[in-house]
Amino acid sequence: MIALKGKDFDIILISGDPYADHPLSPVGVIARVLDAKGYRVGIIEKPDWTSDRDFLRLGRPRLFFGITSGSIDSCLANYTPLLRRREKDEHAPYASGKPDRAVLVYCNRVRPLFPGVPIVIGGIEASLRRFAHYDYWENRVRRSILLDSRADILVYGPGELQVLEIAERLARKESLDGILGTAIVSRELPEGFEEVSSYEEVSSDPEKFVEAQRALANYKKLAQKHANRYVLQYPMPEYTGEMLDWIYGLPFSRHIPENYPELEMGKFSVVTHRGCLGRCSFCSLSLHQGDRIFSRSQESILEEIRRLTRHPDFKGYIDDLGGPTANMYGMDCRRCQRGFCLTCKKLDRSHRRLIELLRRARSIPGIKKVFVRSGIRYDLALSSPEYVRELVGHHVSGLLKIAPEHVSPPVLRLMNKAEVPVEKFRQLFLKLSADKKQHLKYYFMVAHPGTTMKEARELATYISQLEAQGEKPVEGVQIFTPTPMTRSTCMYYTGRDPVTGQSVYVPKTFEEKKAQKRLLLQVTGKGLEKPSLRKSSPGPQKKRS
Repeated sequence: MIALKGKDFDIILISGDPYADHPLSPVGVIARVLDAKGYRVGIIEKPDWTSDRDFLRLGRPRLFFGITSGSIDSCLANYTPLLRRREKDEHAPYASGKPDRAVLVYCNRVRPLFPGVPIVIGGIEASLRRFAHYDYWENRVRRSILLDSRADILVYGPGELQVLEIAERLARKESLDGILGTAIVSRELPEGFEEVSSYEEVSSDPEKFVEAQRALANYKKLAQKHANRYVLQYPMPEYTGEMLDWIYGLPFSRHIPENYPELEMGKFSVVTHRGCLGRCSFCSLSLHQGDRIFSRSQESILEEIRRLTRHPDFKGYIDDLGGPTANMYGMDCRRCQRGFCLTCKKLDRSHRRLIELLRRARSIPGIKKVFVRSGIRYDLALSSPEYVRELVGHHVSGLLKIAPEHVSPPVLRLMNKAEVPVEKFRQLFLKLSADKKQHLKYYFMVAHPGTTMKEARELATYISQLEAQGEKPVEGVQIFTPTPMTRSTCMYYTGRDPVTGQSVYVPKTFEEKKAQKRLLLQVTGKGLEKPSLRKSSPGPQKKRS
């Protein structure tokens, strides 16, 4: 339990992650923002959900409980793509310490203990389950998490602006209706909302599920009926660079507890922007953080780096300078709220602002190296050889992450990934890093909708060609996992592409998924998954087979 201010709390935050006073800790950021506005904040981290004890320790908050599973969906954290518990998988032994569907578990503990206290849910698990959604772990469509959690309001996307307005309204004893970036349950359907197919319809008719998927967007007022009630989504608020400057300028100590080793490697990372232009079909960012870029000012970023040079633990190395995609910094655009930025001729692909930032950052006294480890979009990088030269020359720590995901054009189209050949970027990288011991780290995916054994063999052939040229490109191969609300998950559940309406082949059996992965592992000499996984596959596998 962490008490940030005083003993009687205005707000108590409950998180499935450890608490860190760090700008990469979701609960740490929300706590700092509330603290900066004068609210007394208490934090319950990684509570023992099997009893009431942890939930009672900080008492009753004056305003509300804020509940999140943390930085990752708890089911995604607890299970491999083949639905094996991670702590029981010899290939990926890991225990998250969270219950499955942690947001529901925590809410259903708190509600009877503190009747009448408002509950606010947020984070990725709540955000991507705000409407009826396909749940891979149960192999069924579940209703909105708002109804199952009995929460008063749901915050989707980055939550700083929303949580401040919620706190202000509750302090004034005002209604929570109409807050941008939130969802609520209503008995009535207000005017101005676009109604999507109901829970009853999408859970019984795949065609209705596809229709609902097409309507999803952060910029809309959306309503979905569940029996005699409506889940209402209010549009995302307009975050700005100035707002991000304020958030990341708060006095984070960057203390990371021993029980949070995942964050240690990013202790001295600096966030440059939010959002991602990519709209990759399998990625949750578009419907969570958004598909527009909001960049911090250079001066704010550089001042944060200067502060880091005075930190007692700092050794001169910035662990990572970037965001969801490192080279999208500076690609802010507000001309169009609905278009796809990567296809827009007005998008500034020069990387001009980013090149200047990198050069200024590495010239700060006390800085030995500014690394870029968060991965880049290589098709955008090809637009600026000057950027690639700066990156390779000064900001790569031995390897550079890129995510081609696949090489088959039909699969790439379904993934909404660039069909720019990865080989084109590879040749530029090799040319610019010829005198350095650097290499590319590729992320590849198998068993995505549209991937048959034929496409898997195409990918295996490309990887074998890289191996033949002396590269060891594959650190690991990811099996596609359907996560709530994404386009790829819609394809997985319905067998239809919601964009084109066309039928899509979907590999669903564990045997085929493992066979596709096995092709790549054979090429890299990493061995095969043991057949014991097949014997221990949980119940939903039988339904899909």
